[in-house]
Amino acid sequence: MKKLMIALITLAFTSTSSIAGPKIEVLHWWTSGGEAAALKVLKDDFAANGGEWMDMPVTGGGGDAANVALKARIVAGDPPSASQIKGPTIQEYDQEGVVAPYNIDAIAQSEGWDKLLDPMIAAVHKCENNSGPYCAAPVNIHRIDWMWANKAVFDANGISVPTTWDEVNAAAEKLKAAGIIPFAHGGQAWQDATVFEAVAMGIGGNNYYKNCYVDLKESCLRSETTVKVFDQMRKLQSYTDEGSPGRDWNVATGMVIEGKAGFQIMGDWAKGEFTAAGKVPGVDYYCAPTPSNNGYLYNVDSFIFYKTSDPEKQEGQKLLAKLMMGKNFQKVFNLYKGSIPARLDVPMDEFDKCAKTSNSDIKTAGASGGLVPSFAHGMAQGNTMKAALQDIITEHFNSDMSSVDAANALADSVLANM
Repeated sequence: MKKLMIALITLAFTSTSSIAGPKIEVLHWWTSGGEAAALKVLKDDFAANGGEWMDMPVTGGGGDAANVALKARIVAGDPPSASQIKGPTIQEYDQEGVVAPYNIDAIAQSEGWDKLLDPMIAAVHKCENNSGPYCAAPVNIHRIDWMWANKAVFDANGISVPTTWDEVNAAAEKLKAAGIIPFAHGGQAWQDATVFEAVAMGIGGNNYYKNCYVDLKESCLRSETTVKVFDQMRKLQSYTDEGSPGRDWNVATGMVIEGKAGFQIMGDWAKGEFTAAGKVPGVDYYCAPTPSNNGYLYNVDSFIFYKTSDPEKQEGQKLLAKLMMGKNFQKVFNLYKGSIPARLDVPMDEFDKCAKTSNSDIKTAGASGGLVPSFAHGMAQGNTMKAALQDIITEHFNSDMSSVDAANALADSVLANM
C-alpha cells in the first residue's frame, strides 16, 4: 500500500510538471516610458503563448547597473534565464562557460535566422568566436548618432537642422542668447560617451573612428584629430545647464519634448519617448543624424540565454527566442522602441519618417564603409575597455582637463587595459 501511494504521488508530480508552462526570468534595463511600452509587447506575447514571465528590471546607467547585477548573479552561480546584453559581452560570457546555445540554436536553424539577418548582425549573436551556434537573439538595430530637436523652438529662433558641427555650435549660441537651454544632456558617463562617439565619427570621419575606437590604435588616440573631438565636447558641455549632472537620459529627452531645451544627442530609443508623448516627427520635432560623412553608429539590443537544468525554463528560453525573432513582433516592438527591425524582411511602410531614414541610411553606410559599431553601447568593445574609454571622456567633460591631456589620457587608459 505504501509503495502504491508513493507511486501515485510520483505520477501526480510528474503529470503536474509535464503540463506546466514555459517560464523565463529576464534581467533588463528597459524601464523608461517608451522602453517599458516596447517590453510589454514581448511580455504580453510570451503570456499569450502560455508562458510565465518573471521580471528583473535594473534601472540606471544605460545598462551599466544591470551588468553589475548580472555579473553578481553569475558569480553566485544563479544566472537568470535570459538577460539583455551587448555585442562582445556575449563572447565574454560564452568563454566563462555559462551560456546555453543548445536550445536557442535549434530554434535559429529551424527558422532560418541566417537568411533573416545581415551576416554582420548574425555573427554577433553566435558563440564560439562569432562562428558557432546561436546563443543570443537580436530584437532590433538602434542608430546612436541622432539629434532630436524641438521643432517649435528651432523654428521660432530661425534655426535649420544643422548639417555640420559648426552649424551645431551656431544653433546652440542662438538658443543660449534667447535664454533657452541649447543642449539637453544627462551628465552620466554612458551619455557622455554616446555624445563623444557621434562627435568623433563626425569630426574625424569613419576611418578615424574605426582606427581609434574599434582597432584602438595608439597613434590615432593621441592624434590632433582626437584633440579636436575633445574641443567640440568642451563646447557642447558649455551648452548644457546646471541640472545636467546625474540626469537620466529620458529626463533630458523630456526637456526637448516640453520645449525647455533645443536639442539632444541620443540614440533612437529617445524617439520612443516622443511617441509616448504623442509627438509626431516633422510636426512636433526634428530627427536628423548628427553631422558625418554617411556614418552610422549602430547598437543591437540582444538577449542571451544562460545554462539551466530546469525544463520549464529551457522551454521558456526556446519560446522567448522564437518570439523575439518573429516577424510581427519585430515590427510591433520596434514601432514602440524607436529602432528598426533586425530582420531584413520586415516591411517599413508602417514606420515613421525617422525609422525610414534610419533604414535607408544603414544601407548607404554599409555600402560605403560608414557602418560602425558603437563603443559607448558595448558593440565595439567589451565592458572593461568600454569603461576605460568612458572614464576619460567623462572626466574631461566634467573638469577643466585640456583636450591634449585628455587625448593622451585616453591612449594611456586603453594601453593599461589591453
